[in-house]
Amino acid sequence: MQTPAVEPIIENSTPVVNNTVLPILLALSFSHLLNDTIQSLIPAIYPMVKESFQLSFAQIGLITLTFQLTASLLQPLVGIYVDRRPQPYALAVGMGVTLTGLVLLAFAHHFLMIIGSVALVGVGSSIFHPEASRLAHTAAGRRRGFAQSLFQVGGNLGSSLGPLLAALIIVPNGQFSIIWFSLAAFLAIAILTLIGNWYKNNIHRIKPKNIVKQTDAAPFSKKKVVFAIGILLILIFSKYFYLVSMSNYYTFYLMDKFGVSVEQSQVYLFVFLFAVALGTLVGGPVGDRIGRKYVIWFSILGVAPFSLLLPYSNLFVTSVLTVFIGLILSSAFSAILVYAQELMPGKVGMVAGLFFGLAFGMGGVASAVLGKLADLEGIQFVYRVCAFLPLIGIVAALLPEVEGRKSLRFKV
Repeated sequence: MQTPAVEPIIENSTPVVNNTVLPILLALSFSHLLNDTIQSLIPAIYPMVKESFQLSFAQIGLITLTFQLTASLLQPLVGIYVDRRPQPYALAVGMGVTLTGLVLLAFAHHFLMIIGSVALVGVGSSIFHPEASRLAHTAAGRRRGFAQSLFQVGGNLGSSLGPLLAALIIVPNGQFSIIWFSLAAFLAIAILTLIGNWYKNNIHRIKPKNIVKQTDAAPFSKKKVVFAIGILLILIFSKYFYLVSMSNYYTFYLMDKFGVSVEQSQVYLFVFLFAVALGTLVGGPVGDRIGRKYVIWFSILGVAPFSLLLPYSNLFVTSVLTVFIGLILSSAFSAILVYAQELMPGKVGMVAGLFFGLAFGMGGVASAVLGKLADLEGIQFVYRVCAFLPLIGIVAALLPEVEGRKSLRFKV
């Protein structure tokens, strides 16, 4: 029989951290949707800016690398800082930085201006994600997998809407129409300010450094934790290199191999990203029930049969395969994040910042590498190579059994 999912004892806590605060989780998820809708406009407009600015695939990769690096390098630092000194209104401030980058992107008339604009959007993301994830953890109660999945699904829905909205608004009307999406940023700032008010009113109930005790088993050794984190990093590499090949270059692949239009390619990308959003919603709750290790293992290795078939399929089969790929692959991140937080209890913000940062950073490196590879060998070659990446998921078998190792409870 499987040992029940573990929960840490948080001393001097109150029901605000023991009960799931659903209105806050829903508000965070919707804010995540708005945030990632804005961010997903960046790859969604690649076909348009590539043509209008006469960019190479390597330059497209550099745009993504700039965005992902600014979004990743600051996140662990932000996470460590908010663990020690929670900042209720940091989320609204981060969205303000994103708004600035969005407006500059609408007016950009040079490649370097695009680089600067996406860098600001990345900085806004680096502020938003670790603190929002930490706040979702605070409002989760005992349903941590569910809370992270609900938070993540908002972001993934936003990522799926970006290409569709770009096809409907930006492609027909030009780059300046990006300015209309500033309305979404203003709405997000308003919601995040209200969330900040709730956080400020309840912050006295949550100790900055949670004191975590184990009652029935010795904690994992430092060596074991480092080993497990190393395995998770390998899995992040596999997941995000393949995910970037889809999210950033899928439209180019479809146009090159099947001759579809820009607008049609954006619709196919929307279908894939919508499947990603649905898969995210499933991963966390399933991990709460059956164990996160098994969700992590299946969600990466289980993509392999579909990814290996994709480069040799026709347009219809390709679109069907990408639905299965999106559903399966996306279930991993929430499980990975909560698994890591259980490995290192009391460091929620740092773990969130580290893994969101790694995800963004790995995505940036992947985009640059795959863009250069596409310039050298062609976009279809990229998909034949990336098809093997999900096989790396086999290493998830080496992860320790966190749920089975510990038996913890909340102390009220």
